[in-house]
Amino acid sequence: MTHLSTEQHDEQMASMKAFDEQMPCVGIFWYDPNDNTLFGVRKQEVTPKMAEEAAEKGLPFINYPHLHRQVLAKEFFKAQATHEETKFKGDYTKIPRGRVTWTIDKFIVLVGHWAEPILDQFSALLEEEFSLPYFEFRYDEHWDLGHGWSGDMK
Repeated sequence: MTHLSTEQHDEQMASMKAFDEQMPCVGIFWYDPNDNTLFGVRKQEVTPKMAEEAAEKGLPFINYPHLHRQVLAKEFFKAQATHEETKFKGDYTKIPRGRVTWTIDKFIVLVGHWAEPILDQFSALLEEEFSLPYFEFRYDEHWDLGHGWSGDMK
């Protein structure tokens, strides 16, 4: 049996890393209609093992653990402190946004009706950014412009 030297091992690992693809992800995003881009993307990978464990525990979905309003506030204050220009300003519900979740058998992209006219180009952005092999859109008033999390209404 031949053993690799430490240098050969490191070279092999570096070579393999080039083939490492991002797993499909859940997360949140904002959409900039001026330049047809996603921004403020926050995501985490979902592995088959995570999906199987969630299903075994009877969990209906895997979700990203942060809210848009929390991320926007953090980014706004960070930009303010560093005197940088930012897209993170104003009311977070006035900026097109959405969430990618996973359910027992599929990825769901939750968006408002603002996304309907741009579904083709928008789908391509989401597929690439979140490495989604398949997904379906679900529209909900919560994601429409001017609407937000029910906790904001108290």
